[in-house]
Amino acid sequence: MKNKIENFINNYELDEKYANRIPEPHFFYSGDEILKEAISAILAGKNLLLVGDKSTGKNVLAENLAYIFKRPLWNLSFHINIDSSVLIGDDTLKNGNVLFREGPITKAANCGGFVVLDEINMAKNEAMAVLHSILDYRRIIDIPGYDIIKLHPATRFIATMNYGYEGTRELNEALLSRFVIIKMPLISREKLVDLIKKEYPNMKSEYVNNIALFFYDLKLKADAGEISNNSPDLRGIFDAIDLVKEDLSLSYALELTIANKLFDTYEEEILKDLIKTRFDESLFFKDIFVE
Repeated sequence: MKNKIENFINNYELDEKYANRIPEPHFFYSGDEILKEAISAILAGKNLLLVGDKSTGKNVLAENLAYIFKRPLWNLSFHINIDSSVLIGDDTLKNGNVLFREGPITKAANCGGFVVLDEINMAKNEAMAVLHSILDYRRIIDIPGYDIIKLHPATRFIATMNYGYEGTRELNEALLSRFVIIKMPLISREKLVDLIKKEYPNMKSEYVNNIALFFYDLKLKADAGEISNNSPDLRGIFDAIDLVKEDLSLSYALELTIANKLFDTYEEEILKDLIKTRFDESLFFKDIFVE
């Protein structure tokens, strides 16, 4: 597989002006089997749909793939205001002349970039319609009033979606058929411990384990419907640890980055009680880290 990746990189030269869009990941995806599946799909010329709960590493995996294949990356987060002009571009005035301003999909199509279609199941119908001809065997962008753009052979689309979140909907069969679908598993406790150790090598083992267990406490409460599905938030936990390094207690930092994101008073109290159960209120940097 390594040779095939190298051949892909060597076969598709990249304009230097896009080199700064090749990501340098802060986190590296640790699921070997999932990574192998995703790389195989990219090599086969397929587009990916990564499906899973929050904190399963969907965006981390997408960033890692662009890094591995040395392709520039564009990120598109779908919401109600994303339409065809945002995706592929629109007319604009420059020095009194009407010019076409390329959107991120058009830029990626021309240079062989990767595009993350984040939360694709929040896209409105107009945006969905644009995606159909881009994602199927035609691999074209038909811009009214302009030429048809054929996608560069290295161009890939990596969509992500969560199930059951507010504002989301089911994807229709026609769109689903355009993707290789990978169901993203929750990170294992062992790999989460390794991730925390790698990110914070001076943290005492006791607290590495307690923080990992706290994440799974959140997941159990969310699965039971006691708190929001947004609560098991690895980014929030890492943000809290960073705040501890700036002289906040761990329990207070977790309230700021996890509990305060809940706007239901009952859920917020459940989460604060969970924090107090797992972590003493007097835990500061000197207690958690080896100096």
